[in-house]
Amino acid sequence: MKIKILENGPVIFETKEAFSLQVEGSSQQKDGPIVLCRCGQSANKPFCDGAHREAGFEAPAAELVTA
Repeated sequence: MKIKILENGPVIFETKEAFSLQVEGSSQQKDGPIVLCRCGQSANKPFCDGAHREAGFEAPAAELVTA
């Protein structure tokens, strides 16, 4: 799994394996990247909808890679 934190943007979880995501009691099966909001402005929380651009969100980038 790779976790990317984009500069001035969302957190992206990338994995080659399918996984289950639970949001407010609802479970979703996913097999692609998950893009999560970190600016707090998304109308589709916890997912990113691009609101960080208009909000002027600023934060540094980072990356975590696991074996």
